[in-house]
Amino acid sequence: MTQNDGMQQIAVCLIVDISTRKQRLTTLQKVAHHLEDGYLCNSMGKVLTFLTGRIKQKKRLNTIFVQEPARPIWMHCASLGEFEQGRPLLEAFREQYPDTKILLTFFSPSGYEIQKSTPWADYVFYLPIDTPRNVRKFLDNIQPKAAVFIKYEFWYFYLTGLKKRNIPTYLVSARFRPGQPFFKRYGTAFRKMLTCFTHIFVQDDRSLRLLETLQTDYPPVTVAGDTRFDRVMKAAEKDGTPEELKQLFKKPLLLAGSTWPQDHKLLKQLAQDCPQLQIVIAPHEIHPSTRQTLQRFFKPLEPVFYSDCKLQKHVTDKPKQKQTRTAEVDFKQTLIIDRMGILSSVYRHATLCYIGGGFHKAGIHNVLEPAVYGKTLLFGPHYHKSKEAEDLIHLGAAQCVTDYNSLLTAVNHWLEQTKEREKAESIAKEYVHQHTGATRLILKTMADRVP
Repeated sequence: MTQNDGMQQIAVCLIVDISTRKQRLTTLQKVAHHLEDGYLCNSMGKVLTFLTGRIKQKKRLNTIFVQEPARPIWMHCASLGEFEQGRPLLEAFREQYPDTKILLTFFSPSGYEIQKSTPWADYVFYLPIDTPRNVRKFLDNIQPKAAVFIKYEFWYFYLTGLKKRNIPTYLVSARFRPGQPFFKRYGTAFRKMLTCFTHIFVQDDRSLRLLETLQTDYPPVTVAGDTRFDRVMKAAEKDGTPEELKQLFKKPLLLAGSTWPQDHKLLKQLAQDCPQLQIVIAPHEIHPSTRQTLQRFFKPLEPVFYSDCKLQKHVTDKPKQKQTRTAEVDFKQTLIIDRMGILSSVYRHATLCYIGGGFHKAGIHNVLEPAVYGKTLLFGPHYHKSKEAEDLIHLGAAQCVTDYNSLLTAVNHWLEQTKEREKAESIAKEYVHQHTGATRLILKTMADRVP
């Protein structure tokens, strides 16, 4: 079986209704067995988790709210990135409405699997597939007080179902672009979904102006900004980097976050040409199969994986003195962080930050996580979906690289021009500070409709 054949079978399985997928899981597992590429295997794992997770939760979802009628506030996020965007609101809901239950749903396994035990929600589920039957059962069971959708989540039957039940529904941190279906001749159904919201909170004036061009009776729109600014500011208050990881760092250090295979090609060459520069890579995908792929690819550089590091810790025996720990570490130039959940903290220890995804159609990762620490940013050309990346380039705190030569030139420039780099770092940090406050504005606007 070829890889293309395998992916075609995956596509066939995905279009079948969820109720018929049990008998197809064996086929998917066979496909996964035949795929040798680490990233494709990881994608297969996500597909399997996507299907089995929804099947396994059906009974629990159908009974839990019957046994415990809760009428929760419901927040839906596509994946982990949207969760981080919605997290400031979750925390604020918990503080402002302590007696109200909170339901959190995800579309993607990458969000659900990591946050299924989050303390900020009472219930965490996969979002059932958007069909009339699933939506009716879901809303009948949970009977939410209010619904909050983060950024780009538009599900026709859920939104129209919420509107029919007169449930306050909010779209938060949305950003609109001219190329989206809402602004096309064929976008009637998408424009109808906009009318289902009680209030839309957008990130910027450009989104507001685009919505004003529609001949649609859309709801009130407020330019609230992006809740991620609030999130990264709070996260930066504490360094969550493990001590044993800090001891592996050396300066100058380039931290490459949420990287894809296209990024790895550039980083490998950079490591070979700049032996004085430590390169720390936090891959977008962390999975046993992708680890094997990375081991093979970076083998000439003898990479060290964080999970494999064994540090010998020594504790001083001096009485009545604070004990300190040191570690005997064989520093390596190329370090790969194969642990989820610490990237946003690790950024603070970098000299330069490379944001992955700029050479991938998915686009770049969150630039605010390193910007909050005042870091100079580098990323590939696919950054235009990120307003913050555009802003930081305009301000001189970030730089787009289009190929290896431009990356090498940029790295050498920022390392050599210390004063210019310090100026860029100050600009990046101030930019984040100036854009906080979206969470407070959203809560204030929602207060009259959320019991």
